[in-house]
Amino acid sequence: MVSIIPKIPNAPPSSQRKGITMQPRVRELLTEIGSGKMSDAAYDTAWVARLGEIDWELSTRALAWLGQHQLSDGSWGNEYPLYYHDRVISTLAAMIALTYRGRRRQDRVRIERGLLALEKITDNVSLQLQSDPNGATVGFEMITPTLVAEAERLGLIKQRGDRILSELSRLRKIKMSKLEGRKIDRTISTAFSAEMAGSDHISLLDVDNLQGANGSVGNSPAATVHFSIFVRKGDPRGLHYLRSVVGENGGTPFAAPFDIFERSWILWNLALTGTDDKELLELFTPHLDYLYKHWDRQSGVGFSAVSTSKDGDDTSLTFDILRRFNYGVELETVLHYEEEEYFRCYDLEANSSITANVHVLGALKQAGAAPDHPAVQKIIKFLMANRRDGHYWLDKWHTSPFYPTAHIVIAAHDYDHSMCRDAVEWILERQRPSGGWGSFGVSTAEETAYCLQALNVWRTHGGAVSEDRIQRAASWLEEHSSPPYPYLWIGKVLYCPEHVVTSSILSALMLSRK
Repeated sequence: MVSIIPKIPNAPPSSQRKGITMQPRVRELLTEIGSGKMSDAAYDTAWVARLGEIDWELSTRALAWLGQHQLSDGSWGNEYPLYYHDRVISTLAAMIALTYRGRRRQDRVRIERGLLALEKITDNVSLQLQSDPNGATVGFEMITPTLVAEAERLGLIKQRGDRILSELSRLRKIKMSKLEGRKIDRTISTAFSAEMAGSDHISLLDVDNLQGANGSVGNSPAATVHFSIFVRKGDPRGLHYLRSVVGENGGTPFAAPFDIFERSWILWNLALTGTDDKELLELFTPHLDYLYKHWDRQSGVGFSAVSTSKDGDDTSLTFDILRRFNYGVELETVLHYEEEEYFRCYDLEANSSITANVHVLGALKQAGAAPDHPAVQKIIKFLMANRRDGHYWLDKWHTSPFYPTAHIVIAAHDYDHSMCRDAVEWILERQRPSGGWGSFGVSTAEETAYCLQALNVWRTHGGAVSEDRIQRAASWLEEHSSPPYPYLWIGKVLYCPEHVVTSSILSALMLSRK
């Protein structure tokens, strides 16, 4: 029999709390959870636009979307924050699509404007790669050379490719060495970037074992379009998948579905509040059952139930939330991702993830691991070695330092008080006069929510945070809690998982009202 009473220490009874008006919004969110709500991506939409006669309707709608979403500087991608990796692959993909399919004068003008923008962007992406190779978007070192080669064949970027590729050779060499002797199939994370094979390296792909049960390649629209053009032209299963994920406006997300990721992160955020509202807990139950149903005892979960590539990040956070509600999952599944010095996220990753290790730490805490547990000590050592300026962290899955730093405070406060105290001080020093937080020049609701979550958890466990700081931040967040939100998450492009961000905001406000 599964209990739905969360194991949250020090949660005050409802009679001692201030009035909370968040419950209707939380109920609405819990009823909307499904395959995942995500922003459209210029990169994947550009791939859909290339379908041409294979699916004229999808292609034409995507082409119209590209025409409507070219940025003011001529590039494509996320407008704010400006992230050079995102802009490079989005702009290259859009110009290639317009070259193949654009027939109007304005399409030629768009390509010319894209070329001028790319000239400026390439200088900056090289500097960004030099300063922090961990900040590259997913598959950037594998996808970009293929896009550059195709753009050069089309006469788009004549001899500019070296400037984009100069800093990628080392990262690409690392990834290719991990693939040595094996082809890309649906069980490995590289399938998500299978379009890197282009038209002339199809031999890298295990064609008969590449598609998933839903017809996609790695739950990636771009990789599935590539399969439907260059591998099995007009593949009906691939096209069926694409028709299910392309929006009515022609826009396409960079990944779909991501039903496990959405559920786990939403439930984890809301569970931090320690709510004892029986109606809300009943709304948790079908989502918890869904996660438990798709839990694999050996390797856990991936970001989607139909994903055959599992990962340590989704597995750890899912373990955390299932254990909080007393579901029978074993820690050995999380330990499956252990390496000599850290915990991996994916089997063939070229660089490690801070938050994947933090979420393993949260899983260890839910399993009752003591501070001297070898895995706990391994992660603390890894985190200490990767601190920036001795106070904060950056991660490859998110652009903001407040996301990994806040999650470390939440997961590690019982394991390394001093490390978390320094992180809390760093967070407090960066609170803006308005009350919010933001790492790109202005405060954002998402980053403010992460900081509020961390500060409230810290205060609940005896840390010193003034009430004025909390309430000033909560007041700002109340006024700026509605979407749209900036795209701060890192995938192949920057994106926003809207329901996940909303859950962090609701969680932060509920914690602040206790």
